[in-house]
Amino acid sequence: MSELVSVLTNGQPQLIGPALGALLLTFCAIWFLNGRIWAFVYVALIPFLNWSFGVIPEAQIVAPGGDYAPGIALHPMTMVTGMVFVIRDFVQREMGHKVLILMAIAVAWSFFYSWPVIALASGIAFAVSEMVDWMVYTFTKYRLSTRILISSALATPVDTTVFLYGADLAKQMELGMEPGNSLHPLNWIVFVIGKMVGAVIVSYVIRRREDKGLISPHEA
Repeated sequence: MSELVSVLTNGQPQLIGPALGALLLTFCAIWFLNGRIWAFVYVALIPFLNWSFGVIPEAQIVAPGGDYAPGIALHPMTMVTGMVFVIRDFVQREMGHKVLILMAIAVAWSFFYSWPVIALASGIAFAVSEMVDWMVYTFTKYRLSTRILISSALATPVDTTVFLYGADLAKQMELGMEPGNSLHPLNWIVFVIGKMVGAVIVSYVIRRREDKGLISPHEA
């Protein structure tokens, strides 16, 4: 039980009452906005990912100080981060433009569960990239599988740039690392590819279901 309390309060058990109250209000808000399973997954996933970037260590593909001084790292949750844009598209099919309200709720929770600098950078990144994603998904007339792919392709570079800039600052402030520890060209490329893998897989699966007539390719 103590471990659950620690998770829910981000290591601040004295806040269990307010945390449970805020979680209940969040649940009710999503439900009354007509959000269902995808909406709950979406709101939970964003703060979870922001928390993970401050807790789960990156995998070093190329160690710093070698032939490429900054090194190249890939966070285990990078591919999952790319899935956020796909899930957001499913939420819009479920509840329309009210998905923007859920985005704001999820970003607000990020400030409770992650480093402040990471939360701020992630909040800005999600806000900008999700607006790009929302506009592409809303105003283009392509089939669903194509919209998922295009919106993710446009949103992912924006999200990656802003987030890595924030992660760079966070590591300088929290860990005393040098500038450029996260935001440099090769790291950026690795993150974008990692995020797009999930979107490509989901787009392919959706395309097959569209071709078989199992889902409507043009449902908003």
